[in-house]
Amino acid sequence: MKKNILRAAIEMGFILFLFYANLLMGEFERSGLGQKRGIGPALEDIFTAANFGIAAIAAVIGYTLFEFLRKKF
Repeated sequence: MKKNILRAAIEMGFILFLFYANLLMGEFERSGLGQKRGIGPALEDIFTAANFGIAAIAAVIGYTLFEFLRKKF
């Protein structure tokens, strides 16, 4: 049981990491203001409650989907 919870936390943490890495890369693309304002304001823009809610929901869905596929195949 403890091993399953740890695996779920690691997988969901990785999904959260990918989500925030994608947002940060977007801040430094042509449309983002990260190049003009710097890394600090870019981090302030991406670490919001709304973004965390979206990331948490995506992590739960992603983990559920991967577990379903892992058991099926």
